[in-house]
Amino acid sequence: MPSSVKAFSPGHISGYFSRITKPTTGETGSIGAGIVLKEGVIASVTRSAETTVTVIADGVRTFGSPPLEEALRRLSVTAAVQSESNLPIGSGFGLSAASLLATITAADALFSLSMSGDEIALLAHEIEVLHGNGLGDVAAELGGGLVCRTFPGIRGVISRNMDFQGPISIISLGPISTRDVIGSAESMERVQSAYPGCCPSDMDDFIRLSRRFAESSGLITPVIRKILSACDEAMVPASMTMLGEGVFATGDRAAALLSRFGRVYTTTIAGDGAGIVEVTP
Repeated sequence: MPSSVKAFSPGHISGYFSRITKPTTGETGSIGAGIVLKEGVIASVTRSAETTVTVIADGVRTFGSPPLEEALRRLSVTAAVQSESNLPIGSGFGLSAASLLATITAADALFSLSMSGDEIALLAHEIEVLHGNGLGDVAAELGGGLVCRTFPGIRGVISRNMDFQGPISIISLGPISTRDVIGSAESMERVQSAYPGCCPSDMDDFIRLSRRFAESSGLITPVIRKILSACDEAMVPASMTMLGEGVFATGDRAAALLSRFGRVYTTTIAGDGAGIVEVTP
C-alpha cells in the first residue's frame, strides 16, 4: 500500500468557447477549441489524519483550496495535498481543472478507490462547474493536442490535432475572473454571439478564429490590445488567453517580442493527458 502518489495533468489554453447550460453540472459545460499544454500541474497526495492543501504556482505558495478539499470530501478520504505548477493561477491556463484531475487521479491510486477514467473526469468537471472556475478544461486535459469540443461535458472532445510541434510563447499579466465573466449575463451574451461555430483545421486557423472571437467578445483589455498590436505589426500569430489577461503566440520570434511586455512562459503542445507519475511505498 503506497504512502503517497504523484499525478500530473497538463494545462489548457482556451482560444474560444460558448457556454452550454444543462439540468445537471455533469452535462453543463462549454464547446470550443484550445491548446493542451505540456506545462501543467503535479499533485502529490500523501496519507494523513486530516486534510491539508498547499498550492504552489509560479513560485507563489498558498494554503487551502475549496475545490480540492471538496474533491477529497466526496471521495471520503483525508490526505495532505501539494499542487505545484510553473504557471500562474487564474491566468487562463486551466490550472484549476488540472489540479483537480491530478489530485483525484493520485487519490484514486493512493486509496485504491478503483475509479474509472470517466468517474475521475466527471468528479473534476462537476466541481469545476460548481465553483465557477471553468467549463471545458477538464475534457480538454484528458488528452493532448489542439482540441475541439462540440458538446459540453467530459466526452465533448471530437478531435485532437497533434501536428503542431513548434514552441508556444505566453505572457500573463494577471487574472481575469472566470466566475465574473461566466456569471455575467451581459458578458456571456457577447461571448455567445462571438463564438465562430466551427473547429480549427490547424494551429494557424485556431489562432485566426481565436483572435476573431477575442475581438468580437469584447474581452480584450487595453494592455492586451497593446501587445496584440505589437504582434500584428511584427506579423507574429497571436491571440488572447481565455480567460486571463495574457497573450499566446507562435513562431520563433514570439518569445523575444512578448518579452518586451513581461515574463514569457514557453511550452509546447502536450502529447498526453492526466496520469500517474510516481508511487512511493
